[in-house]
Amino acid sequence: MSSSAIQAKLAELGITLPPLAIPAAAYLPFTRTGNLLFLSGHIAKKDGKPWVGQLGKDVDTATGQAAARAVAIDLLGTLQAATGDLGKIVRIVKVMSLVNSTPDFTEQHLVTNGCSELFAAVLGDAGKHARSAFGVAQIPLGACVEIELIAEIAD
Repeated sequence: MSSSAIQAKLAELGITLPPLAIPAAAYLPFTRTGNLLFLSGHIAKKDGKPWVGQLGKDVDTATGQAAARAVAIDLLGTLQAATGDLGKIVRIVKVMSLVNSTPDFTEQHLVTNGCSELFAAVLGDAGKHARSAFGVAQIPLGACVEIELIAEIAD
């Protein structure tokens, strides 16, 4: 998808990409090997603070989807910083989603759709990806969702 088409879609959706976030610990926000770009996990944030909660306890599936969508926007901001041009994304290869959830919560895949659907809306076919969605006992800072990804980028 062209850079201008991606920017037009972001504008249509009312999305402004955030600047590259400074890592909170001893890691890099992204690394590149060959044409693959690996993005570190991004936690859900609301109003600039961790979006705290546990699915199945105090966060419902629809709210979890909104949190995953917020993570996708942050990931797109990191992709923009890493590539300088979202038009260089050949495809999102893989998404891994961690959902802070109770042992009996089973809709991690639906929560993660908030991220997957946004990538497809913004990047078209290049945003469609393989993925995994896991329920976990806790995420750093109590966030409800954390997502990482692998993207293929053009030279």
